[in-house]
Amino acid sequence: MINAVERKINQYVSELDDAYVSSLYRKLPSGKRLRTKLILKIAGSDLKVVKTAATVEMIHAASLLHDDVIDDANTRRGIISLNASSGNKTAIMMGDILYSKAFLELCNISPEVAKVVSNAVVQLSLGELADVELSKKFHTNRDAYLKMLYQKTASLMEASAEAAAILAGKPRNAYRKYGHNLGMAFQMIDDILDITADSKTLGKPALHDFEEGKVTLPYMYLYEALEDEDRAYLLTLYKKRLNADEALWIKSAMKKYAIIEKSYFEAKDLIVEVIKLMESLGEDDLSNIAKEMIEREF
Repeated sequence: MINAVERKINQYVSELDDAYVSSLYRKLPSGKRLRTKLILKIAGSDLKVVKTAATVEMIHAASLLHDDVIDDANTRRGIISLNASSGNKTAIMMGDILYSKAFLELCNISPEVAKVVSNAVVQLSLGELADVELSKKFHTNRDAYLKMLYQKTASLMEASAEAAAILAGKPRNAYRKYGHNLGMAFQMIDDILDITADSKTLGKPALHDFEEGKVTLPYMYLYEALEDEDRAYLLTLYKKRLNADEALWIKSAMKKYAIIEKSYFEAKDLIVEVIKLMESLGEDDLSNIAKEMIEREF
């Protein structure tokens, strides 16, 4: 049924009756469609469900277009980003078009679903702004980081699961919790992969987050573990294009203090909680999606 969602997105884009916009959309990588998978697993595949998944994916795509402009990203999922190929102004406006069309279509699905998803976009936008502010200097404000993580990433995952539960007549709070924890853990794992995976796997340069000024949980934990001299050295690397020796120093320090394991177990705790929750509701497929996220090696 993912193909049905793809067709619906293409229909929505074609309804704009703009050949240039359609050509720009075709340049965007589709990604994992994790939000679509959640919605379909929770609510089935009737037309309202497919429409909801399509609007959520359009919103997600719009947020990534804006995110790439903010981050001056040259690639997205291994291919050239739209802002790099067509300019920042075009990427921003394409994001606005996808947002606007998605909101228009949400109004035709359900007022309650529209409210849930629209609120997530408010949170997402607040999270983008918080991310910009937090990236201005090295920080160890874990609470501020986790709040930003929720707003920027988990809020839309949370809304996807809750909206699907509304459509399916299922207990919305339980599925909202599932989406929340899955979204938080997803980004925590992504933060870890930025450090442990190679550039080809990531589709972007490794250790890119730190070079961009993003202080994720592993870097906070590393800073806390280091001696004063090494802390000072870590700060000199912040927002710097790292050479091979500097990148190796960071990775070696992460290994020495078992930072990756500490970060991973924090994500795992969130996932274990919702695995139990979904199993209690007989949602084996959703439980398995969560398990797949944490059953990996770094």
